[in-house]
Amino acid sequence: MALILSIDQGTTSSRAILFDTDNGDIKAVEQRELPQIYPQSGWVEHDPMNIWQDSLACARKICASYKDIISIGITNQRETTIIWDRKTGQPVYNAIVWQDRRTADYCKMLKQKDHEKRVQQKAGLLLDPYFSATKIHWILENVAGVRDRAENGELAFGTVDTWLLWNLTEGKMHATDCTNAARTMLYNIHEQQWDDDLLKLFDIPKSLLPSVQPNTHDFGVATELGNIKIQGMVGDQQAATIGQACFEKGSVKSTYGTGCFVVMNTGDKVDMSEYNLLGTIAYGFDKQTTYALEGSIFNAGTAIQWLRDGLGIIAQAAETEALARSVDDNGGVYFIPSFTGQGAPYWRPEARGMIAGLNRNSSKAHIVRAALEAQAYQTRDLLEAMVEDSKVPIKTLRVDGGMVKNDFVCQALADILQVDVDRPEIVETTALGAAYCAGLQAGVYKNQQDLVSRWKLDKRFTPQLTKEQADTLYNGWKLAISQQLSINA
Repeated sequence: MALILSIDQGTTSSRAILFDTDNGDIKAVEQRELPQIYPQSGWVEHDPMNIWQDSLACARKICASYKDIISIGITNQRETTIIWDRKTGQPVYNAIVWQDRRTADYCKMLKQKDHEKRVQQKAGLLLDPYFSATKIHWILENVAGVRDRAENGELAFGTVDTWLLWNLTEGKMHATDCTNAARTMLYNIHEQQWDDDLLKLFDIPKSLLPSVQPNTHDFGVATELGNIKIQGMVGDQQAATIGQACFEKGSVKSTYGTGCFVVMNTGDKVDMSEYNLLGTIAYGFDKQTTYALEGSIFNAGTAIQWLRDGLGIIAQAAETEALARSVDDNGGVYFIPSFTGQGAPYWRPEARGMIAGLNRNSSKAHIVRAALEAQAYQTRDLLEAMVEDSKVPIKTLRVDGGMVKNDFVCQALADILQVDVDRPEIVETTALGAAYCAGLQAGVYKNQQDLVSRWKLDKRFTPQLTKEQADTLYNGWKLAISQQLSINA
């Protein structure tokens, strides 16, 4: 039995998960909640030292109990930006989280100067505060002394994968993988290299940047964890794509965690989206790169957290399924959970959340149901754009993430999307994908087909509504969206 450790550093928690590579069973899990920092409205930060120390503590606890771990895979919240001193390893500022909206005006200015098409052609991305480049620019411009230190080569930039790798190897490795590089807005996904033109546009010194490697690579040795090899690194949504074995062109997965992210495998190339989706790298194994279309929604699970912590109408997330089923329908209530702006396909960073359609008969059950149904409506927004872009009909959606443990959510997806929804036995597909990358490099797994054969269905959800019923509900959502966007215009 070979054991592989996945370090899964997410937006709200840091985890270490140990997998038995023979059958994919989870042998051990350690998790720590990650404190969120909100300096201003629309700003979201993390303490980089919390990210590192919590991830290390989780991994160490598992390594203390299991001595036969052969490899480590790292997966991470993407786009979150950290800059640190190369000599001391000390961050110059908090990590600016992917959800952060502080650079919205800067992005708007660049759009007004007609830079977006150039960015999209090279990086596959749209000009939005979501991505790393504008966050790096903000730190360089707003933290005293940082630009001079960066220009002198004293500082290093990394997304969370790079930050963890740097610390695990005691500063010996400054590297990232192709999927995380593809989310910085500085990486040319077609030429597969840092783009000098984009670096000039955002005024970022190239000396800050890590080297870029495939997802399967010998990234170094984790001296902090007993000299175990680090052999896989991959951004969280691409990790889920790998964990879901979406290796066939046209296959689609959707992850429901803090946000909602739909990824479609487009094979050996990706065309510029005409419907505000992102072109990105799905995965890179050895010298072969596979591309994807992605739709990114910033708030999914955060809606349930807000019902619990902000509104106080539930005590725990597990209550939501029974509450949603306690009413016959949503009562005309729609919940748009854009607490940190609208992502795809609208891309409105100034938009804020809204609950529409309330009346005297509306209850907390209707609001809870609307929060769960919102995941289906948001996903339909993305899938309709994806079908238009790719001209490939979607018949089955593979789902994962914490929210899909809720059968109501999965059934709502099947009903509103009018497709079969497949939930795998292992819904921790992000961590599993990182383990697969490490296992491929270590030689535990033979190839992609080997991984395909290991995917196992837990439950298939088929549409219970007619297309007409689904369309009627979705039209109510579209009306609510139009009201929200007009309010925030």
